[in-house]
Amino acid sequence: MTRLVRLALLCLIACGASLAHAQAFPTRPVRILAGFPPGGGTDITARILSVRLSELWGQQVIVENRPGASGTIAADLVVKSPPDGHTLLMGLPNSNVVAQFAFPKLPYDPGRDLAPVVPVSQVALVLTLFNGVPVSDVRGLIALSKTRQLRYASSGNGSVQHMSTETFKFLTGADLLHVPYKGSGQAVVDLIAGQVDLNMDTMPTVLQHIKAGKLKAIAVGTPKRTVQLPEVPTIAESGVPGFVATNWYGLFAPAATPREVLAKINADTNRALATPDIREKIINSGGEPMGGSTDDFAAFIRSEIARAAKTIKDASIKFD
Repeated sequence: MTRLVRLALLCLIACGASLAHAQAFPTRPVRILAGFPPGGGTDITARILSVRLSELWGQQVIVENRPGASGTIAADLVVKSPPDGHTLLMGLPNSNVVAQFAFPKLPYDPGRDLAPVVPVSQVALVLTLFNGVPVSDVRGLIALSKTRQLRYASSGNGSVQHMSTETFKFLTGADLLHVPYKGSGQAVVDLIAGQVDLNMDTMPTVLQHIKAGKLKAIAVGTPKRTVQLPEVPTIAESGVPGFVATNWYGLFAPAATPREVLAKINADTNRALATPDIREKIINSGGEPMGGSTDDFAAFIRSEIARAAKTIKDASIKFD
């Protein structure tokens, strides 16, 4: 047997093994780690998706909440898990973009150690106030903050809420004090109770409270008004031209996960996102379904990292 034939046979065997591995996946329950407590957008999105993936795979898909350090604890656990697709991360800008700037001793490299699999949804950030704050629009909020410092909640140091509100401060001159939490769930509880004055959080986290009258929504961070809150103006049209504050969620796997397994997870997640019931649940929770290829998602992450670096520099954002 010639060397060329032997190499060809080895390639065929390897390809066959990879294909079989992808076809067999998953062989046991799959975990999706969410880096925040229940009640926040990351948790809500993961749970919506997990139901449909369980049906498609014939295996239980379990959402595990591993809160702390702006989602980086969960991300690090995924990085250190076996690279076989059975442990995934519901990632977001906190853990997959901003963390490398916010945490000098971050135990993982987001670009090197985590493989982008598929974007799941994009959501607006909503500027919401404690009902006792005596203003009803962005201009009033800015003016009030210059008479007394206002306290704003975020889901953690380096979170998208932190970044977006600090950018808002920089552009408007508002006097706002950062109060970081371990997740949006408790941040919103304290906002409703008046422990803090305002919050710029994700639509899935605050929408139900806005509709129930427990919070006052004064602006959204999207370029255009949202379907869920059509009566609420954008921050840009409220006197801060060009301001955009959105968040996204997507699945990530350990970087060494076989490409065939990543491709299967990507394809099946896209199938899930295309079903009317999942789309409706994401929209009703305040999101916009995404989906797409692994390559496009990877390119998107690279662009997000470049944008975050520029924002941090331009707004002189400091991380406590």
